[in-house]
Amino acid sequence: MTDITHNPATQRFEATIDEHTGFLSYEVIDDDTLNYNHTIVPKELGGRGLGTALVKHALDYARDNGKKVVPSCSFVASYIDRRDEYQSLLA
Repeated sequence: MTDITHNPATQRFEATIDEHTGFLSYEVIDDDTLNYNHTIVPKELGGRGLGTALVKHALDYARDNGKKVVPSCSFVASYIDRRDEYQSLLA
């Protein structure tokens, strides 16, 4: 898989492959809570598991930094619903 970076200036987790960038964007609700609101994967990168990798990375970031998550992105919400290890992150 490709490298995923956290870009706090744009409030996104990003990965660029073959000059196309996929990202998961978020809003800071307060010091302890992040709203993961959009997961975007360009059609050129579809089917490679990038969306899943972005969500996993973002959730691991939240857990590692003591944050709670509001999954307003349906892709993020679905990912959390299927994995018990992330249930405790829900705000």
